[in-house]
Amino acid sequence: MYRINIIGSGLAGLSAAITLAENSVACNLISLQNSERAQSVLAEGGINGALNTMGEDDNTENHFNDTMKGGVYLSDPNAVDGLTKNAPQIIRWLESLGVPFNTSGGEIILRNFGGQKKKRTAYARSSTGKIIMSAVIDEARKYEACGLIKRYCHHEFVKLLIENNVCVGALIRDRYSGKFAEFKGTVILACGGMNGIFPGMTTGTTQNSGDAACTVFAQGVEFGNLEMLQYHPTTIGISGKRCLVTEAARGEGGRLYIERNGDKWYFMEEKYPELKNLMPRDVVAREMFFVRRQPECGNTVYLDMTGLSESTWKNKLSDLREEIIHYLSTDPKTDPIPIKEGIHYFMGGINTNECHQTNVQNLYAAGECTCQYHGANRLGGNSMLGALYGGRKAALTILNISKKDDKFIDKSPDFKVLHEPFAEEASPIVIQKISEALLLGLGIVRNQKNLDYSLKKLCDVEKNNNLNLREKNRIFLAKAMIISALGRKESRGAHYREDYPNRDESFQKTSAVRFNNGEIDLKYRDIPERRISANENQA
Repeated sequence: MYRINIIGSGLAGLSAAITLAENSVACNLISLQNSERAQSVLAEGGINGALNTMGEDDNTENHFNDTMKGGVYLSDPNAVDGLTKNAPQIIRWLESLGVPFNTSGGEIILRNFGGQKKKRTAYARSSTGKIIMSAVIDEARKYEACGLIKRYCHHEFVKLLIENNVCVGALIRDRYSGKFAEFKGTVILACGGMNGIFPGMTTGTTQNSGDAACTVFAQGVEFGNLEMLQYHPTTIGISGKRCLVTEAARGEGGRLYIERNGDKWYFMEEKYPELKNLMPRDVVAREMFFVRRQPECGNTVYLDMTGLSESTWKNKLSDLREEIIHYLSTDPKTDPIPIKEGIHYFMGGINTNECHQTNVQNLYAAGECTCQYHGANRLGGNSMLGALYGGRKAALTILNISKKDDKFIDKSPDFKVLHEPFAEEASPIVIQKISEALLLGLGIVRNQKNLDYSLKKLCDVEKNNNLNLREKNRIFLAKAMIISALGRKESRGAHYREDYPNRDESFQKTSAVRFNNGEIDLKYRDIPERRISANENQA
């Protein structure tokens, strides 16, 4: 057996690599950037786990129920069961690695996050992702030193090597030399979200092009729930992207308002008296969209954090304050800040089972590039958890199906000069045209007319005879997104159809799309029944 090939070195990729290495199985960790530049670093608010350190009688079943409800029951309940039952153990593992979570009296402090009635989110100021990544990177380096993890930074995934629906490896390009090599063996895709499909509109890293997702879709890998894009309600515009204003700002008491007839209207508190500003993100973003439509209201929604205490700013949100002052030249401690919705997370992605297996044998996927945990809407604090647990679960699945007497072939790949059509870059002009066409249909509020027009515009771009393979693949995945949204004739979570404003239980299914013989096939797959397990440590 060859080394396991992991594409992506963020939290999901690192978690998979460490799990394999802990079991003396070697892997290649392949990525364009160093782990320090992965999107996982950008996570701010925290990581969920029912540690019950706040005296609120929280437990993993509460976490399970909140996650399922937040995802409007499109998530795989068995995957979510494993995720939530293992969450406390994962946070304690991170603590053992030296992650300096905010604590009081030796116990980890948990904060409120959207869609959850219990304090469940562990955090390290407002730079949780950066701090967790630092600790996990250090853990991985121990195994790099003994050769179990071999890093290939500045290396780009080009395509899967598939024979008779079996993944036998991946074609990789060294971006420095321009040479290519076949990395034989099982592949775990941990390539993140599809931010580059919407340039300038997402909070994710600008380095995440989405090309890996587009390529594997064109190669026949099944995707699910592609219509589910999470718009985060609180972002600010900066050069080339949207900058996240963490949900922790509202968790600590930040309030949303819009001016109505010249007065401040705290609309979330009036409309949702129980959770107020901490309703799930899809609800908050949609309400922001609707209040701006009202003729008596202004065009700007503000986040008011002026009521937060000095200790909150100093001990919990100091990083956020510095960031806002840097980008807006406004001090959120003294002045409300203008905010707007931005695409933040892709609930849809590669369709896997609870063991992270795809429809292609020997191909696995973990992290934001998959779709099984978050359904129609992701709860804040579940993304880093999903990446860490998902990477571990994918690795354990591989270990469980491997034969005990398997010996790993540690053979260095042979890099050669090749003419590889899959490697030709997509043109920025074509990328922008595709993005503009998608945004016509996949906004916060959708309807048949706009979705049809969006699909027509994509077909117009597709008529260009000079498109290269990457551009064509990008169009295929974009069309799959629109076709998925057209097919779901209901409103559920992040997918709101004003022509179908109600939830339809006949659509409580995963929308599954595949590219097959030049056509995009849309089907619906039933949500599995939950298997109740008393085992708290499934992974």
